[in-house]
Amino acid sequence: MQDFIIAIRTTLVTLVVTGLLYPLATTGVALLIFPRQARGSLVMNAKGETVGSELIAQPFANAAYLSSRPSAAGEKGYDATSSGGSNLGPSSKALHDRASKDLAQLLSDNPQAVGPVPVELVSASASGLDPHLSPAAAFWQVPRIAHARGVSEERVRTVIEAQIESRDFLLLGEPRVNVLLTNLALDRLFGRPPQVANQ
Repeated sequence: MQDFIIAIRTTLVTLVVTGLLYPLATTGVALLIFPRQARGSLVMNAKGETVGSELIAQPFANAAYLSSRPSAAGEKGYDATSSGGSNLGPSSKALHDRASKDLAQLLSDNPQAVGPVPVELVSASASGLDPHLSPAAAFWQVPRIAHARGVSEERVRTVIEAQIESRDFLLLGEPRVNVLLTNLALDRLFGRPPQVANQ
């Protein structure tokens, strides 16, 4: 009986310390030191409205915006509550068919693009929610964006160049472009395009 009481007491103390006190302490420290990140790195538009998180991808169907990577997160993709890949292997017919369809659509939507389609524009990330593109994938979309906005390609390229994020701590990861932040920068400079389907 004494062993049972000790076990119950140990369980309760462990539960309170690791399940209550520790999470509250770490959340409090995070809110104090990194308040924006602890609240989800939310992004506001020019009107002060929350339009997303810089950490979570979302779809952009309007030709005047950078397109995100494909997403297998959730039934329709880009579902932040269902993060994950498709788990389809390289020999999967379903993956091949989906990538072929996406490739055909990209080539149709970007007839003036120069060079081959960057692979990340037809491949989903492991989470399905990667908010970034490589600079090469962003620049590949410049002709379509410039045409849709009625501005020169050089001006669109300049906006993208200004949005390139360098490696973390100068050595981790690769240079990248945040799709949401870049699209907001395009709106700030050139105005919001008509008939925006997704934002």
